[in-house]
Parts: sequence; C-alpha cells; structure tokens
Amino acid sequence: MNIYVGNLPFMITEDKLMDLFVGFGEVSRITLVTDKATGQPRGFGFVEMPTQSEAEAAIKGLNGTSILGRAIQVNIARDRRR
Repeated sequence: MNIYVGNLPFMITEDKLMDLFVGFGEVSRITLVTDKATGQPRGFGFVEMPTQSEAEAAIKGLNGTSILGRAIQVNIARDRRR
C-alpha cells in the first residue's frame, strides 16, 4: 500500500521517516519529493508498505503526530492522474 506523508519538516531524512514507520511493520520503499530545479525538499513523500493491515495501522498511529515541531499528515496515497 502506498502512503502519502505530508507537512514534513524540510530537514527530515529517509532514515528518520523509516524509523517512524518500521514500528508498524515492513517498509518496502521511501521516497521524499524534492524540487526538480533546486533539489530542495518539498515537504512531502511516500512510504510503501506491502501489508495493508500494517499500512492502515501506521496511518492511524502516525497521522497528526508532531515531528520536529510539525503535525504530519498521513493517509492513503491517491493514484496520480496524468
């Protein structure tokens, strides 16, 4: 299941995000989105978890949690329309 994580602090790393999610289960991939022109973080990313029940537990457990002073938004990622 692909999970959207928004309102992330700009200084967060993939390792820090991994630490948050592995407490709920296996994480297969983490992607932090950056600006193509500047390479600067855009404040959101995606976490992929292979087990739906673990992903749902992570969403429930982490949505609204304060990370480095910011309340993160965690929910099921919507399919990107091209």
